[in-house]
Amino acid sequence: MCKLPGLGLFGPGGKLTSLSAGVLRPAADPADPRTIAARARFFGADTIDPQTGALHTDRVVLSWVGCTTFALAIGGSVFLLDAWVPRLTSTGYVPATPQDLVDLAPAAIFIGHGHFDHAADAGRIAQASGAVVHGTAEHCASIAAQVADPAFPTAVHGDAGTAIGTREDFAVGAVEVSVVRHLHSARTPSDPVGGSPRFFPRPQPGIVLTHPPTLSGLLQGVPRLRDPEGGVLLYQFRVPGLCLVWHDSTGPLTERAPQVFDTLAALPATDVQIGAVQGYNQISNGLRDPRTYIEALTPALFVPSHHDNWLPGLTASAATYDAPLRAELERISAPRRPELRTLHDPADYVRPQRLTFQL
Repeated sequence: MCKLPGLGLFGPGGKLTSLSAGVLRPAADPADPRTIAARARFFGADTIDPQTGALHTDRVVLSWVGCTTFALAIGGSVFLLDAWVPRLTSTGYVPATPQDLVDLAPAAIFIGHGHFDHAADAGRIAQASGAVVHGTAEHCASIAAQVADPAFPTAVHGDAGTAIGTREDFAVGAVEVSVVRHLHSARTPSDPVGGSPRFFPRPQPGIVLTHPPTLSGLLQGVPRLRDPEGGVLLYQFRVPGLCLVWHDSTGPLTERAPQVFDTLAALPATDVQIGAVQGYNQISNGLRDPRTYIEALTPALFVPSHHDNWLPGLTASAATYDAPLRAELERISAPRRPELRTLHDPADYVRPQRLTFQL
């Protein structure tokens, strides 16, 4: 863990009291009724102690919060995977708020990359909850700049000079973690050997009429539109009985960084992979890139993300990815082909029953 220049490692970020101007109420003690209620909603009432708010360690539970943001209960801790609640062009389509994520009292926030649709709420959530922000040096600096008093701890994993394919191992509480530097999605020329049919669903803007954006959502979101990528990280989380991989973008490793495949293949055996499937290379190579990550990691179960209508007007519902994704998985030999568990919006938002894994 390291701190940013000029910032205290721990500070008074959890002492906020005003809710004006987008300021979030500070995180409560796990035994506070607000935290107990939030954890019961996001992880299931049978996953927590109703008196103390402590998490049972006999299962791993995830709740989807739109795009690639998930709340994760693992090893007795709450983690956030990315930190953005979609609400730029719609409000209320995802039944969650940044305050809900603060109320979970997360111990850590893991950032895959710094674009607005992944990290735009990270600063406010970290400031109010005291959660440790994990990311590259660029992520941590950008997130600190989101708030006026960035007195929250950070754990830096690499910087602009870190080689693609670099792996780092560490622990957060009872959870072992590996982080791998990889690539953001990008368009490459059509691959005549490994490529797949071009695919990009027609945008579905209708949600804007039933869930119109609000002024507060725009004021919080628009300033984050230019936030830089800051590098891209893939994380593997391990507790006895389950190994989970999560990544919020899926790059063209075939052309630009094939060495990353070896790094992914060398990770401990993956049980569950949650991976972004929407990306710029759909235009040229369909869902080839998500398949190549799956082939390298060989998970038993694959769960798609970054495939919902997270930005109505430009995106479409997750169901439009079902057919091409199933066809793409058919290209993997049967012994190595994972089970597919789809997530559909909005029915599967904040639905812990969909991603509960008994240990």
